[in-house]
Amino acid sequence: MEISFKNKTVLITGASRGIGRATAIAFAEAGANVIVHYKNNSVAADETLAMLASGKHIAIAADLTDPVDVEKFSKEVIEKTGRIDILVNNAGVYIEKNITKMNYSEFQENWSRTINTNLTGIANLCFFISKHMIEKGGGKIINVSSRGAFRGEPNALAYGASKAGLNSFGQSLAKALAPFKVFVYAVAPGFVETDMATECLAGKGGDEIRNQSPLNRVAQPEEIANAIVMLAASNNEYMTGCILDVNGASYLRT
Repeated sequence: MEISFKNKTVLITGASRGIGRATAIAFAEAGANVIVHYKNNSVAADETLAMLASGKHIAIAADLTDPVDVEKFSKEVIEKTGRIDILVNNAGVYIEKNITKMNYSEFQENWSRTINTNLTGIANLCFFISKHMIEKGGGKIINVSSRGAFRGEPNALAYGASKAGLNSFGQSLAKALAPFKVFVYAVAPGFVETDMATECLAGKGGDEIRNQSPLNRVAQPEEIANAIVMLAASNNEYMTGCILDVNGASYLRT
């Protein structure tokens, strides 16, 4: 089955690198017009734009942890494109530090930064974009979650909590928006070969991480992008509310 997003506009947060960049490339190759969101690395965002197949692509900066900036950003992307058909919430942070080795101030900073980026910022963006999608007759939202939402993250408590919260938020949103033909999905990767995971994968525990999968490796960003594109395609609306595991059988849940 050929997947086409011709005349569709896709907004991808955190698209300047990693999974976001790979997703932008995949959507552009399928004919979509792509909005590349980034926080402050304009050079990387421009590099992503240069990699995209022909189309009406733009890069727009925003701090998604700032509710005021989220509102401004939402209005800007809608004004510049006319419509958002697909939203991919990919932007996120992973801060690894054991709670027993943090003081209270460090714990507060870690928790606030992670939750505000991985959960609250996404919720705020969904608030504005979903209302726009309802006005336009429908759309799709795909959240990038993590296997950590299910297995626990003892060295990144806030990360695990943020992704578990994101799953609950997304499934609640799927029920709330289905009558308006706005469909909500999630992908839950394990470790992926991205900048965010470089330190973990290059360290002494790298081989142990790779061996968690029977494939003896971690995912490539393109593999997660393929799953996102599949969920964004037409004729799978009955999958709304799903959380799709893409972790190479490194963590199996029933």
